[in-house]
Amino acid sequence: MARLKEVLRAARSAQILGAISRSGGALDSIADLVDNFLDSEAMALSVERFRLLPGGAELLAERPVPVVPNLDVLLELPAGSLGHTYALVIKALGYDPDFARPRPVDSEAGWLTQRIATTHDVHHVISGFGPLGEGENGVLAITATQIGYPAFVVLNIAAGFASVRFHPERLELVNHAIARGSAMGLSAAPLCAQRWEEGWDRPVHAWRRQLGVSDPVITESYSLAHRLPELGIDC
Repeated sequence: MARLKEVLRAARSAQILGAISRSGGALDSIADLVDNFLDSEAMALSVERFRLLPGGAELLAERPVPVVPNLDVLLELPAGSLGHTYALVIKALGYDPDFARPRPVDSEAGWLTQRIATTHDVHHVISGFGPLGEGENGVLAITATQIGYPAFVVLNIAAGFASVRFHPERLELVNHAIARGSAMGLSAAPLCAQRWEEGWDRPVHAWRRQLGVSDPVITESYSLAHRLPELGIDC
């Protein structure tokens, strides 16, 4: 029965990946892929990896509410702080900070899924990877490397395949971004286990120094700084 369930899950994942490709990365389809792994063995292993991270067990025990910051409040923080920079980026991109699909957080897998969803764009600011395209692949690679988060692993495998099959001109940048994110995931402290909401006022460079993000993505074509040069921020 368990084997059949995983076969059906794999088939469902393939179907969802097709929808993601056709939609150009629609958030609803990505959320469908994430939810498809909620009760999987791969997600259970990801939760256990998270538990072993510094601070991971405490976060799982406490399960703080999902992070949905007030951008106007964050913009009042000092320039260069994590909160101020995050708010500038989200507003410049026209994103909704409350984009994450509502999910029950009474289980460890459900809570971790929602935590990763609601802090995803903070990872962009800390790492310097831009949104969409190769930058998205790079930032997904960090969490995929640090805890084996199944949906992100699958998305990056699919991105590599799609590049080979349909967009060979993208393959080099996709591989480069994933390699850069994987290297960051191996060398830096776990981004998914940080209490960002307790340090919005801290400078981005201080967070990076603390976490060991010594080589953030700045000059690459898939960086936030390249995507949003008008902000004049070093991210």
